[in-house]
Amino acid sequence: MFSQGELQWKLELYWPSRVIAFLFITLAQGVRQVPQGFKWVVQRLGKYHTSLKPGLNFIIPYVDSVAFKVTTKDIVLDIPSQEVITKDNAVLITNAVAYINIVSPEKAVYGVENYIIAIQTLVQTSLRSILGEMSLDDALSSRDHIKAKLKAAISDDIADWGITLKTVEIQDINPSGTMQSAMEEQAAAERARRATVTRADGDKQAAILKAEGVLEASKREAEGQVILAEASKASITLVTEAIGEKEMPVVYLLGEKYISSLQNLSGSDNTKFVVFPADIPAAIKGLMGR
Repeated sequence: MFSQGELQWKLELYWPSRVIAFLFITLAQGVRQVPQGFKWVVQRLGKYHTSLKPGLNFIIPYVDSVAFKVTTKDIVLDIPSQEVITKDNAVLITNAVAYINIVSPEKAVYGVENYIIAIQTLVQTSLRSILGEMSLDDALSSRDHIKAKLKAAISDDIADWGITLKTVEIQDINPSGTMQSAMEEQAAAERARRATVTRADGDKQAAILKAEGVLEASKREAEGQVILAEASKASITLVTEAIGEKEMPVVYLLGEKYISSLQNLSGSDNTKFVVFPADIPAAIKGLMGR
């Protein structure tokens, strides 16, 4: 135990240091250094007082307190996947991502219990409402339209919480497993139908071209026969005019043709014997009917 004198001496010794420590702690309580990219919400006696900006700030010790530390950087919110039923009763699985920025920290922390969950729920419900008014084909091909309607639907609501929606993106819009299988079967059937139609058109065009080719060949052959007939007629006329009543030139010409035919006949693989008549002029006259 200390005597009264010793106790008084110790109190006199430690009192200045305790005062200095108390003043230092008090000063530290009144100085706040806010980092860049944040705002601190200050309450005075349990009530909102002010928001501290980045840099060196001063508050009243033991009266003011920092209640919330809110980031002012853009926040990326992942919107969980959900099943949505379209206007034509198709089931889609969709998710999104939202980019927000807190411009009024006091509204964000006092206006809603949890602004992260609130915005995620708001985006999900708005997305279900938008897709529910669209058909399956429109939903799969109108991402920009869905994005614009979704942004317009939630921007005003979150503005009351001091939050700005920078943008919202639709990550995935996919049919459910059953719906995707049905769509694949439909696409396969459509491709098979188109292939059948294409083959039928090809066969039709081929038949038409073949018929046109046969017709053209027949026309050309007929024209050729007419030309040959006219040439034969002209040659016969010239020969007739040339020989008149003389038969020896005719006999010579026919004999030449006769001998040429016999030579061709002798050159055939199927010919075993070739018999030449002994009296060729008599044979030719016999052919002439004289």
